[in-house]
Amino acid sequence: MNPYVRDRINRKLDTLADERLYQILDYVEFLESKYAEKSAPVANVFTRFAEGVEDKLRAGGVAVSTVSETMGFLNKAMGVLNGVAQTTMTVAGDVVSAAKTAADQVGAPPPATTTPPQPGTQPAPPGVPPTPPSAAA
Repeated sequence: MNPYVRDRINRKLDTLADERLYQILDYVEFLESKYAEKSAPVANVFTRFAEGVEDKLRAGGVAVSTVSETMGFLNKAMGVLNGVAQTTMTVAGDVVSAAKTAADQVGAPPPATTTPPQPGTQPAPPGVPPTPPSAAA
């Protein structure tokens, strides 16, 4: 979107009451359904939920001021839930990383017993030390 047009539209929108802004939103959604050149970005689950609540309130004839106040509360709650979700993802990533590190340390053989196999020989089974090359001949 052209940033100059966006700024101009925002300046015009700042002068209008919430009731008119909802009318504009309805019109923009109508235009999007008819003429959109690309699909809108997918909103996260919290945003979709809040927009669904907002649409239900508006369809039910709830006063615009009540809808605005309710959406303010929902937006604060969504901010908290997004923070919790981000923290949970970070902790889960740390747990996975620590588990991989521990698994690598437990499952890897000690560096002193690691010798590349000699051509023409078979690797020793696990737990059996490799045969020195002079004894195999």
